[in-house]
Amino acid sequence: MDEFRLDKQVALITGGGTGLGFGIATCMVRAGAKVILIGRREDVVKSAAEKLGPAATFAQYDVTRMHEAPALLSRVSKPFGPVSILVNNAGINLKKPAMETTEDEMTQLMNTNVIGAHALTRAAAPAMIERKHGSIIFIASAASLFGIPYVVAYSAAKTALIGVVRTLSTELSPHGVRVNAIAPGWIESEMSATAMRNDPKRYERVLERTPLGRFGKPDDVGYAAVYLCSRAASFVTGSTLVVDGGISMGF
Repeated sequence: MDEFRLDKQVALITGGGTGLGFGIATCMVRAGAKVILIGRREDVVKSAAEKLGPAATFAQYDVTRMHEAPALLSRVSKPFGPVSILVNNAGINLKKPAMETTEDEMTQLMNTNVIGAHALTRAAAPAMIERKHGSIIFIASAASLFGIPYVVAYSAAKTALIGVVRTLSTELSPHGVRVNAIAPGWIESEMSATAMRNDPKRYERVLERTPLGRFGKPDDVGYAAVYLCSRAASFVTGSTLVVDGGISMGF
């Protein structure tokens, strides 16, 4: 259906070279969008863009270098045109007891997951407002929805993103720019594999609590992002779309 297509849209996706970011990029290309993959490791995003073909390009960028965000937007707009979709996906995790998590570690996760995303949004939103058209997505987490042990810094950052979405949606939506979040559960990715590799009991507990009985796939999040950025979601803003196989409601 045309309402779910993203033809003529240009999507900037942070952390786009692997995992969820690459899954989102893949689905958006299938839906007709042009995508710009952003990441700290140039070789990774370059390789990912090559896999996606002529509808993709890439740029090396560290989201914690907030002052460089405006220059990045100016630079990446040249191949395909102005960015109409921004997916703030880049993030880092930290598995550590709360009482052992330092202030520096809390700050590092907030800078990467929240403040860096806000800086890119500030850089991308003015052109969207001028054109009265745009969609911004923040990738939150199941950790935004319920308590998960040993991830206090990650939970704090991902929960903060939902507050950012609520406020931004009230400020930007009157100008035609919609702002939403996706809260994935456990998705098959490099990050989740690392988290589970040395903790088989955690893996079993996740599956036991997930009503659908499996981990999600990057495409599950990717097509949720396609929907939120499409005309089919033209009346959806300020929302958090939960893509977790039911784990936040499971027993």
